[in-house]
Amino acid sequence: MRRLPHHTRALRGLFATLLTALAVVAALVTGTAPAQADTTICEQFGSAVIQGRYVVQNNRWGTSATQCVTATDTGFRVAQADGSVPTNGAPKSYPSVFNGCHYTNCSPGTALPARISGISSAPSSISYGYVGDAVYNASYDIWLDPTPRTDGVNRTEIMIWLNKVGPIQPIGSQVGTATVAGRTWQVWSGGNGSNDVLSFVAPSAISSWSFDVMDFVEETVARGMAQNDWYLTSVQAGFEPWQNGAGLAVNSFSSTVNTGGGSGEPGGPAACTVSYATNVWQGGFTADVTVRNTGPSTVEGWKLAFTLPSGQRVTNAWNASVSPSSGAVTASGLGGNARIASGGSQTFGFQGTYSGSFARPGGFSLNGTACAAA
Repeated sequence: MRRLPHHTRALRGLFATLLTALAVVAALVTGTAPAQADTTICEQFGSAVIQGRYVVQNNRWGTSATQCVTATDTGFRVAQADGSVPTNGAPKSYPSVFNGCHYTNCSPGTALPARISGISSAPSSISYGYVGDAVYNASYDIWLDPTPRTDGVNRTEIMIWLNKVGPIQPIGSQVGTATVAGRTWQVWSGGNGSNDVLSFVAPSAISSWSFDVMDFVEETVARGMAQNDWYLTSVQAGFEPWQNGAGLAVNSFSSTVNTGGGSGEPGGPAACTVSYATNVWQGGFTADVTVRNTGPSTVEGWKLAFTLPSGQRVTNAWNASVSPSSGAVTASGLGGNARIASGGSQTFGFQGTYSGSFARPGGFSLNGTACAAA
């Protein structure tokens, strides 16, 4: 490549600096903030929220080697993926993005868990970025359980392998082929000791796709590995690397769960109001929250999602479980108060700490539907 003369490079550098300064001034004048930088996560189970509704997770569970992922505005990329594990065993990790709940970490405003029989559709889309110097799969994980659990391992895992690079194979053995969502797949079935796994493997790489998650859920029910009264708990998309993996990317991801909202169907949409009363002292506070169902149908298995302002952390809660302790949290009803009749309400509370100035959450959603302030 021909190098530019020194004075020309200097002038171009000065010009670029002036353009940057003008952009900052324009942002201040118009009130538009510059775009936020990407967030890199290296903690073993670290996570970050993107698009205000999905969670990107590092999820390095099968190795002690360093792995870092960078959360972007629309997805994530694997920034560092050291080490390797044998290809005849489990992968190193599952860096991914999800809608729903994963080990108590629930995405903001999610409608999940939701009863399978109450879901009318669950459209999703993905765009992947692949690399050639690694051993990995690119897979959707769809988790099902007999209960609306938000923690631990679910009973059945559906895996959709959209790409496979290297000498790896799904759990279990191939049990045939099937046409699902308009495509033909190899079907594998097995278990890993803690849950059942049904895998659908594409015969060739798929780099982008839009489909209905429920097509695979219904196929799984038809094969006797789930029931219609079970719950869909999360929809996840990412990679399972065995060797290397830096550069792999989910360029974009979307997931929506549409529910019928009838009586007895957790996750159904609801009209609602929320009152949020606080008692604040230096460094600490309590919040008493009342959520009222103003819709026409009973809400079973209610979940109230909201985001705590930066610096706030929940230390304990009553009449509901609240998790995680900071950031995008979800309050879930317990036992006898897990339903809200039409016109009825439930009240819960929690105690927390804060740093800096105290602020209230900006908004609330009940089972995926925004609530008005009471």
